Amino acid sequence: MKQLLVTGSNGLIGSEMVAHFHALGWEVHGADNNMRSDFFGPEGDTRWNQQRLLRDFTRFTHHELDIRDRSAVLDLVRALHPNAIIHTAAQPSHDLAAKRPFDDFDVNAVGTLNLLEALRADCPESPLVHLSTNKVYGDAPNRIPLKELETRWDYDDPAYADGIPESFTIDQSKHSLFGASKLAGDILVQEYGRYFNMPTCCLRGGCLTGPSHSGVELHGFLSYLVKVNVTGGAYKVFGYKGKQVRDNIHSHDVARFAEEFIKSPRCAEVYNIGGGRNNSVSILEAFSRVESLTGKKMDWQYVDKAREGDHICYISDLSKMRSHYPDWNITKTLDDIFTEIVNSWQVRSHTTS
Repeated sequence: MKQLLVTGSNGLIGSEMVAHFHALGWEVHGADNNMRSDFFGPEGDTRWNQQRLLRDFTRFTHHELDIRDRSAVLDLVRALHPNAIIHTAAQPSHDLAAKRPFDDFDVNAVGTLNLLEALRADCPESPLVHLSTNKVYGDAPNRIPLKELETRWDYDDPAYADGIPESFTIDQSKHSLFGASKLAGDILVQEYGRYFNMPTCCLRGGCLTGPSHSGVELHGFLSYLVKVNVTGGAYKVFGYKGKQVRDNIHSHDVARFAEEFIKSPRCAEVYNIGGGRNNSVSILEAFSRVESLTGKKMDWQYVDKAREGDHICYISDLSKMRSHYPDWNITKTLDDIFTEIVNSWQVRSHTTS
């Protein structure tokens, strides 16, 4: 039986990978230490998701592991000799990275290096899917000419009608410390692929979302927005008139792409993985969507200062992914995503009330 190692298995994407590959007949091993709770407090706690995985998936094994612990990473990979690895463990917040730069870099860059070295030592032939981020482009996407529409910003350059391609510059821009640490990990994954001829890819995610997200203010755009509407409180909009745009991809479609890559791996590839134009939404548009589903008016406040390095408009160009893997495409629409997240928070709020 094939074995898969998933780092960050308690999280949104990690847990989706567990479920997806378990359904394909794999034995799945998850490595996580609930660091999200340390980063974000009780609201970021992911133990509930870990318990769900252990309850629902008989061929899932949890390993309490800190990706920063080099010897523990080496020992686990040596013991498992996995057929494939999906690396989702990360510190995901711009703001938190500035407050805890050593933790941010140690998790995102050094942790990735620990895993790469473990793979090179024991199973260099096993494909690695690394969850990178579109923040590797820094704020350079903000230099694309924009037009202001009634509820959103959009590109005013026909070259970007389909979104931002993988050839977009990563240089001479403000990344935030989070973007810089993730870029270091991204480049390392590429380099191990090229230098050691290992099958690796970086998925530069837009807004990866879904019902299993433990969204908090500092990370998890749609999940946190829906949570505020369902459970109460005020949502803070940071700059850009609330018209900033993100493309949203359901965690299920991310897992489906990982499956395709592992079946037919390439060396040192990068892909911009997001929802594309059809799944793009601004904050103002997201307010309208969630209000129509819950019947509750969104309580929000405007802060006239954008987050450092934040994107005004980001839409992923999916053409390279579709070209390399024609059996893959987006299957979850924006309507599907909103409905599932609303239902999830309604269930969770009822359970904890």
